[in-house]
Amino acid sequence: MAAFEFQALDAKGKQQKGVLEGDSARQIRQKLRDKGWMPLSVDATKSAAAAKTEGNLISRWRQRGPSLSVPELALLTRQLATLIAAGLPIDESLKALADQTSKQSVQAMILAVRAKVLEGYTLAQALADYPRAFPHLFRATVAAGEHAGQLDGVLNRLADYTESRQASDQKIKLAAIYPIVLTVVALGVVVGLLTYVVPDIVDVFVKNGQELPGLTQFMLDLSHLISGYGLYLLAGVIVAIVLFGRALQKPGFRRKYHHFVLRWPGIGRFVRDANTARFGSTVAILTSSGVPLVEAMRIASQVVSNMPIQSSLTQATVAVSEGGSLHQALRDTGYFSPIMLHMIASGENSGELDSMLARTARQQEETLENTVSALVKIFEPLMLLIMGGIVGLIVAAIMMPILQLQQMVQ
Repeated sequence: MAAFEFQALDAKGKQQKGVLEGDSARQIRQKLRDKGWMPLSVDATKSAAAAKTEGNLISRWRQRGPSLSVPELALLTRQLATLIAAGLPIDESLKALADQTSKQSVQAMILAVRAKVLEGYTLAQALADYPRAFPHLFRATVAAGEHAGQLDGVLNRLADYTESRQASDQKIKLAAIYPIVLTVVALGVVVGLLTYVVPDIVDVFVKNGQELPGLTQFMLDLSHLISGYGLYLLAGVIVAIVLFGRALQKPGFRRKYHHFVLRWPGIGRFVRDANTARFGSTVAILTSSGVPLVEAMRIASQVVSNMPIQSSLTQATVAVSEGGSLHQALRDTGYFSPIMLHMIASGENSGELDSMLARTARQQEETLENTVSALVKIFEPLMLLIMGGIVGLIVAAIMMPILQLQQMVQ
């Protein structure tokens, strides 16, 4: 059986869309006619692998397969684990999963995966047709669970891992929203004062022929610059950001930028700790699911976003594959904290590497979250002080010619 996407007109003439399973498009059309619907189009769902064989670039872009958000992936994984733990075969579990999914693209994807499972492929092999929805880490863990006969437990661990990763990332993003909003509002207030308030007040003294103090003249020149060239400056900033984003797509420039980021005081340590914590938690979920350590390290190094750290972890993977210990190989990278290395060494000696990796990664992530919270708390009063200082300079620039005029009158 295969999955087919259809469009049809119901008995009231309303257009309907959906996904049905069948042996052929002809069978799907007959099913629609049996319901009293008029088929308009019936097309077999295409996997990402099939899309690669098409020459048209637009078709390939459209047929890469749907992507799943982190909450969607965690929910599907949890539901599939529950169904399999209840004793349902994988194909029936996927069918039930597709029936309760309201999103048509996701439903079509699940039914296409089910069709491959019915053809004799393993679940991990069927998921490989949709790399955007199911990343390599997910598929490797599922494959290990199938091999060990513990697919439901592995899927539950995957759901826990996905949810915890999403919760951690969301905390950091939410913490960063307030400083960004505060900065934008502060810049807007300053630009508004310089553009509309300062010129109107200072022009009164200019028309009277009064000589302006240095600070007032500077603010007036800055106001004229923003008024006359503000749009050009904004366009220049946008162009610079776009060019920088395109440059980051080139591996050579991205590597140099990542090296530069690691040398930044404070930020470099934050990036290093975030990447090593992600590596540790990923290796933990993989090894606890039955993936060999070397393979787990190879997959986890792909999750790391910083290129220099990723290259060092690739070398560490080679060292472990040649018989070296994990903690020594990670120590040689120079990126892991001493306490993390000690805990990994303890886990290797006690035979509890999985739990120790998970524990040290969790501690690292909690430290990062606390660091972000502390930085946000420091940023708020610091930004208010800076904002107050700038507004104070603007007020002083306005008051200085007024005071000079009063002295002249006296």
